[in-house]
Amino acid sequence: MDAVSHRAVARRAGVPLGSTTYYFASLDDLRAAAAGALAQRWVRRAARSAASVPEGSYSEREAAHGLARAVLPAGRPAVLAQYEQLLAAARYPAVAAVLRGMRPAFLEVIDDLLARTGWAGRAGADVVLALVDGAAVSALSEGRGDAREVATDLLAQLLGEQ
Repeated sequence: MDAVSHRAVARRAGVPLGSTTYYFASLDDLRAAAAGALAQRWVRRAARSAASVPEGSYSEREAAHGLARAVLPAGRPAVLAQYEQLLAAARYPAVAAVLRGMRPAFLEVIDDLLARTGWAGRAGADVVLALVDGAAVSALSEGRGDAREVATDLLAQLLGEQ
């Protein structure tokens, strides 16, 4: 979000600088629009991932793998980029508002996936998302390997405790 500017967006979009200032009165508006586009991409990716999981009875590990795959993008660079954007929201209230607005859609995807795998009611979507977020940050900051694998291990433990 720090790199978002009217000039940079105009250059990337191939439009005159005046176009961005016409549609986005402030940098906050521009950052909020960028955050909205990212958030929509994250929710669509998660929803596609969840929709690819047939309804059935899944083991803790299988359900955990599906949840981690839905919440986290593939590969360390993509996970790092996602969490850098999430942390940037702390500095930009307009971005935080957009991400807060996206959260219910993301939680709905997680609830759907819990139901598809037979684990509805065993763990709340908020808890799943918090655990995956913590696992991803831990994996990234401690060099613990693939964030999806770390999240899968912890989610399997969570589901197994119920």
